This record gives sequence, structure tokens and C-alpha cells, in this order.
Amino acid sequence: MSQQDLNACAELVQRGDPDRFAAVLAAKPAARDKLLPIYAFNVEVARAPWVTQETMIAEMRLQWWRDALDEIREGKPVRRHEVVTPLAGVLSVEDAEVLDRLIEARRWDIYKDPFEDLAHQTRYLQDTGGALLLAAARSLGPCDEDIALDAGYALALANWLMAIPALEAQKRVPLVDGRPAAVRELAQYGLARLASARAKRSQVSRAASQAFLSCWQVDTVLSQAAAEPERVAQGALGMSEFGKRVGLLWRGMSGRW
Repeated sequence: MSQQDLNACAELVQRGDPDRFAAVLAAKPAARDKLLPIYAFNVEVARAPWVTQETMIAEMRLQWWRDALDEIREGKPVRRHEVVTPLAGVLSVEDAEVLDRLIEARRWDIYKDPFEDLAHQTRYLQDTGGALLLAAARSLGPCDEDIALDAGYALALANWLMAIPALEAQKRVPLVDGRPAAVRELAQYGLARLASARAKRSQVSRAASQAFLSCWQVDTVLSQAAAEPERVAQGALGMSEFGKRVGLLWRGMSGRW
């Protein structure tokens, strides 16, 4: 894994996912080298459906990443690429399969169809946010799968609710039920899954827990949505920049996500 590749991954994450990049900086240096390729992969896959209006091209972009994961999973020589090359050095065969679920879920982003039902919406958030956190955590150390999926779902939901205005501006239907009561219930469900994950912190190794620093804003965002669901449509969720810095600093120093 070259420093040049790591620098390229860091630039991708800093530009495309600044909050997660901040969480990486709060982790130990050795953890950063493993987290950055995984998060850079996520940035590339997440944006692939949005950089073109041609569905065929978007499908081909996602397939390119699936083929790259196949090379890692099958132990083949991987293609030379600033993200794929370092990713192959940190990703297990098992977690290459986990991230393949993330790519499959992202196919929904190519089209403008609404979610089929609440189960489909839940699966999308879990297969994107949950799969990403699971792979990231296990690249660092032992981690219970259900804990990562619960926390990752909550993180994905918080990010999704903050993105609602932008998604609707793109003529998307981001929620199965956008009524305030339904949004409140959805946020409460996310908070319950986050609480379940936190109650089992002891089952996450100290090394793997560094990946969970990315969840540092989740309870604030989901609590806001649960208390005042109208803030979702108003684009008024989230922490101040000062609150972000202080909150992440505290969690980084305490190790309590």
C-alpha cells in the first residue's frame, strides 16, 4: 500500500464525505490507513449512480466496482487503481462479500422508483450504512455483526434524513411515508437500534470501536427528527460546526461511541 494511494483515498473521502473524514482523523494513525480505502470505495460507489443520467452507464460503473471486489474475493491479482489497490490490502474475503451488498443496494439510486415498502427502505439503509460500518470495523479488529449493522443503519438513517431536501429536489421519493408521524416513528426506530448497539459495546474490540466514531452525530440528528419531524423537510437537522468538533473530540478521547 503506497503513501500516494493513501493520500488519494484521503482526498476522495475529505471531498466526498467530510464528516466521515473527520471521524477518521479522530482514530489512531494505524486505523486510518485501513479506514481510508474502505471509505474512499464508499464515496466512489455512492456517487457512481449520480454522475450520469444514462442508466446503462451508471449500471456499468457499479459493475466495475463489483468486478473489482470479485478479484479481491477470489484472490486474483487486482486491477491497478488508487482505491482498489489499497482496498485489496485491508479487506477480507468475507467483507468483500459484505461490500458487494452495498453495491447492489446502490442500484436503487440509478432509478427514480420509490421504495417498494418499508422493508425495502430498511434493507437499503442497512445494506449501505450497515455493511460499510461492518467492513470498516472488522478491518480493524473483532466486531459482532449485529452491533455494526444496528449502528450502521442508524448512521445511514441520520444521513438520509439530512439529505431529504436534496433528494426531493432531484425528483426522488426518499421515504415510503413522509408524514410527520411516520418520520418520528422512523427516527425513534433508528434511536432504538443505536441504543441496542451501544448496550453491547463490550462485544466490539477496542481496535474495531474506532470505526464507530463515524456515529458521533447520529443520536443528535435522530433525536431532532423524533422531537420535531418537520425539521427533516426544512433541512434543519444537524449539529453546529462547534458542536461537531467538541462532540467528536470527546468521543475520540473517551473511546465511547
